[in-house]
Amino acid sequence: MDEPVPLAEILRPKTLDDVIGQDHLAGSVGILRKLLNRGFLPSMIFWGPPGSGKTTLALLLADLTGAVFESKSAVTTGLSEVRSIIGKARDRLDTDGRRTVFFIDEIHRFNKAQQDALLPHVEKGSIIFIGATTENPSFEVISPLLSRCRVLVLNPLTARELSDIADRGLIYLKRKIEPKARDFLISLSNGDARTLLTVLEIAGMLTPQKTFSVDTIETAAQRKVLQYDTGGEEHYNTISAFIKSMRGSDTDAALYYLARMVAAGEDPLFIARRMVIFASEDIGLAQPTALVVANGVFDACHKVGYPEAQIILAHGTCYLAQAKKNRSAYEAYFSALDDVKSFGNLPIPMSLRNAPTKLMKGLGYGAGYQKYGGESRLPDRLRNRRYFRKSDNSG
Repeated sequence: MDEPVPLAEILRPKTLDDVIGQDHLAGSVGILRKLLNRGFLPSMIFWGPPGSGKTTLALLLADLTGAVFESKSAVTTGLSEVRSIIGKARDRLDTDGRRTVFFIDEIHRFNKAQQDALLPHVEKGSIIFIGATTENPSFEVISPLLSRCRVLVLNPLTARELSDIADRGLIYLKRKIEPKARDFLISLSNGDARTLLTVLEIAGMLTPQKTFSVDTIETAAQRKVLQYDTGGEEHYNTISAFIKSMRGSDTDAALYYLARMVAAGEDPLFIARRMVIFASEDIGLAQPTALVVANGVFDACHKVGYPEAQIILAHGTCYLAQAKKNRSAYEAYFSALDDVKSFGNLPIPMSLRNAPTKLMKGLGYGAGYQKYGGESRLPDRLRNRRYFRKSDNSG
C-alpha cells in the first residue's frame, strides 16, 4: 500500500515562477536565474531557516539543468555512501556527460572527514554539490569547502508569503479559513512553509467543516492562541515590559515577559538585539562585560535557533537584569548630539586639525596640540561644556 504524499510535497513548486519568497534568488532578476541563463551552476550552500525553500530550490536547479538529483541527509548518511554516490556521479559524467546535483541536507552535521571527502570532487566538477544548513556556514563548514562554494542566504518567509502559501494549500484541500485562524496559523509557522502546510493538512483530517476555525488550527498545531501580534500593540507592550523589568533589576518579571514572547513565537534574534542595545544603553560603564555577554547571546541564538535559543535568552536575561546599571555614556552622547543639531558643524579648534602638508602647518593647523593636556578640545562656542558625568544608578 502506497504511503500518502504530504501536502508540502504535493505543493512543492515545479518551476522558479511557482516559488513564493526568496525573490533575491529565484525572482526575475535573482542570482539563480542569472546563473541558469548563463548555463553555469556552481556548487553552493543554501543557508536559511527551516521551511524557507532550500530543498525546493536544489530540486529545481537539478531539474532545470537536466542533472540527476541525489539527495541525502547528513544525519543518516555515512562516508561510504557519500563515496558511492560520488563514484556513480563521476561514471555518469564520463559515460554520457550528464551532471549530478548532490544535495546534502543539514551539511553542518557532517564532521571534518566527511566534508573533506567532498573537496576534490567539488573542485574537479565531478558533482554539483548543494549543501543546506540552518547554521552559519562560517562556523559549521570547513574553510576549504566553503571557499569552493557560493553561499546563498534564504530569508524567513514573510507573513504575506506564508498567507499566499496557505491559499495554495486551502485551494488544494477545498477549504477556507477564518481571518483570525489565518493570523494564528501564520504566527505559529514562524516563517516555515512546511510547518504551515502540515498544520493545514492535519486540520483537514480533523474536521469535515469547510472553513477552518481558530479552534481547529489550535488542535491541529497543539498550540493555544496567545494575545501577541508581532506587528501590533501587544508585541510592543511585551518587549517594553521586558526591557523595563531588566532596567529595574526585576529578574522574575523579565523572565516572565521573555517567556511570553518565546511562547508566542517571537523571533529570538529580535529579543537578542534588544538585549544588546540594553547592555550598552542601561548597563554601560557599570559593567562593560554586559555588552560582551549580550553579543554572545545574539551570536548563540543565531547559531542554534529554537528551541535551545530560549535557554540562552533566559541566561542572558538573568545576567542583564542583575547587573549594575549606568546610563552615563548613553545620556552624554545624546546631550552632545543635541548640541550638534542646535549649533551645526562648529569650527574645529586649530590645534586639533590634521596637518599633512606644509601649507596646512603654515596656516596653523595642529599648532599648539598637546597629547595629554587638560584643556578643553571642544569648539570655542562649546568650550568647557560637560556631557559625560560619572554616575552609578546601580540596581
